[in-house]
Amino acid sequence: MLKLGQLERVDIGELFKDEAREFTPWLAKEENLPLLGEAIGLDLELVGQEQNVGPFRADILCKDVASGANVLVENQLGRTDHTHLGQILTYAPGLHAAIIVWIARQMCDEHRAALDWLNEVTDESINFFGIEVEAWRIGESDPAVKFNVVCQPNEWLKRPPARPEIGPTQQLQLEYWRAFKAFLEEKQSKLSVGRPQPQSWVGFGVGTSRAYFNAVAGTWDAEARTSRSFIRVDLILNPPTAEADFKALHSQRQEIEQEVGDKLTWYSPENSQSRRIYVKKLADIKDRDKWPEQFEWLESRLLAFRRVFAPRIKALSQAAGSNGALS
Repeated sequence: MLKLGQLERVDIGELFKDEAREFTPWLAKEENLPLLGEAIGLDLELVGQEQNVGPFRADILCKDVASGANVLVENQLGRTDHTHLGQILTYAPGLHAAIIVWIARQMCDEHRAALDWLNEVTDESINFFGIEVEAWRIGESDPAVKFNVVCQPNEWLKRPPARPEIGPTQQLQLEYWRAFKAFLEEKQSKLSVGRPQPQSWVGFGVGTSRAYFNAVAGTWDAEARTSRSFIRVDLILNPPTAEADFKALHSQRQEIEQEVGDKLTWYSPENSQSRRIYVKKLADIKDRDKWPEQFEWLESRLLAFRRVFAPRIKALSQAAGSNGALS
């Protein structure tokens, strides 16, 4: 007979005695931030902790990889209070945050109503979330943290952000990325896609804002200056460290290409401050019957890029004495 364990709630205060010294650093780790991103449907990339806003400091600043929007995360391990409500309203404009996430052990009714009101009176480019955090274990297992969304923008999970009417190519790309997201979820891949957008690419974090990965489904090959359909996986290196990082990686080119398993294109245009390393394949993205094959190719290359490049990028960041944020 199948024996099942029982979920047991764990006091979050027993796991984290101090919000600033324990919970915030834990949440900011590469392996933990996706737990929050999954709860609100975003692929989050850390920009930094304790971000200065005048004389004040915000807990965590992230970026949504898909849209590039700044995401402010403010934590407290107790019941929500007026002080933290004032903090998020102070920090958000100072950090140009388009998405504001308030995490607490308990979101009281008055503050939940305040966030609902803010979502109603602000335009669709600004979004507020209220999150309750809790912890559970089964038997003697390690405890696991869980984030519960208790308030969010109206129809957040049902509609894309307001944008001009899209054309047929963008509509195709939106459907392509929705199908890619479903493919990864069904396969229980190590990769996850945030909310799909009607554009040629979806982004994936590296764990540092020095760089990010892209999966691309394009119909115009800018380098070949011709109209043709292709899929591609990129490593994008961001300024101001892009040129130095590109040179450091290029010095390991033979080893990197052997580990990835593909001959890569090392793209260093004079008119751009960023740098790109990529692998590309001609593919008809209009042929829906070929999508599963294309998705397999994209996933395998993305995983290879992450396995090979991510530790090297982080090593460059650590060698420069950086915490991953751009200076």
